[in-house]
Amino acid sequence: MKLNILVALLLAPLSALHAAEPLLEKTEVFPPKFNGIARYRIPGIVVTTKGTVLAYCEARKNNAKDWGEIEVHLRRSTDGGKTWLPSQHIAHTATRIEGNPHTKTGGDREQTVNNPVAIVDRQTGAIEFLYCVNYARCFSMRSTDDGATWSTPVDITASFEPFRKHYDWKVIATGPGHGIQMKGGRLVVPVWLAYGAAGSHAPSAAGTIFSDDHGATWKAGDIAFPNAGEFRSPNETMLAPLSDGRVMLVARSSSKMNRKLASISADGATGWSEPKFHDQLWEPTCMASIMAHPSGVLLFSNPHTLPRDKDGVEIPGGFGKRENLSIKLSRDDGKTWPVNKTLETGRSAYSDLSVLPDGSVLCLYERSDSITCARFNLEWLIQP
Repeated sequence: MKLNILVALLLAPLSALHAAEPLLEKTEVFPPKFNGIARYRIPGIVVTTKGTVLAYCEARKNNAKDWGEIEVHLRRSTDGGKTWLPSQHIAHTATRIEGNPHTKTGGDREQTVNNPVAIVDRQTGAIEFLYCVNYARCFSMRSTDDGATWSTPVDITASFEPFRKHYDWKVIATGPGHGIQMKGGRLVVPVWLAYGAAGSHAPSAAGTIFSDDHGATWKAGDIAFPNAGEFRSPNETMLAPLSDGRVMLVARSSSKMNRKLASISADGATGWSEPKFHDQLWEPTCMASIMAHPSGVLLFSNPHTLPRDKDGVEIPGGFGKRENLSIKLSRDDGKTWPVNKTLETGRSAYSDLSVLPDGSVLCLYERSDSITCARFNLEWLIQP
């Protein structure tokens, strides 16, 4: 018996003999009222080719509203998110574009810099960074030193014009969260646009823009999620590459089904499949994140709640509570999500996912009135 055990141990893979212990750590990146900011919201996170972590978000200076005097702030970490360098104000820090249609007094002097999205170009090592101003114009800038400095922003609003043949948009927005690079080098950024009253975020539709020249120019893809039939105001999309090279796009909506919408494209821009509601991806009407892990699985983060009345009955097209942020795992390119684990039981909302060189996962998320970074490994996620 002892000999059999010894042989089994000798033949066992090293990974099994040295399986990692479950890991979960949390660090506040943007604490409440940090640097005098009223509310930090709309987080995004990427890891550069050198392993530097870039955590960014909207810094809403005077209140928590979507419109107002809003900046984009960034913090960098060179130790995997354990400690963070001082906050930087980036994105549209020079010439201002003012105009807030939602504030009657003083709105004409406010600049809303919104919906930041970063994409790591693994072929060049650069970081492309897209954002919008007043939900009306879109800009792109680049960093070649791991986010320490940034180029002068370039106006790329013209790349949204082809969408007008479908929807005469009044509002445009990138992401939020992060974009991706496909195997061939194409950069893809999820976007949404609204075509109601000036400044209104509904009704809306969603798709992508893409670049085949490392961010020098951007083009519009097809509308992936129309505002039609049972699909009600899709917006705030997120995307991930699949194992066969295709791209999955997942959208928030206010549809009666209370489930995330999903569609797939071979090139991340055109030929999107018919959108379908995914029964396992609950929709509390909140932005979520999706990410491809190097191990071959997909990860998804979102508050795992549904809108319910006082008797616990699901309310079609309602608003669920923004709490119980959970991480899901799929082993079959998003067809099923058998693993679901709570990361934050209390108030928690928007989130974004990235992965470190050692395979551990970072989730930057809204936690009560702060933005927190959780670091965990797959062992933590799959343990009972």
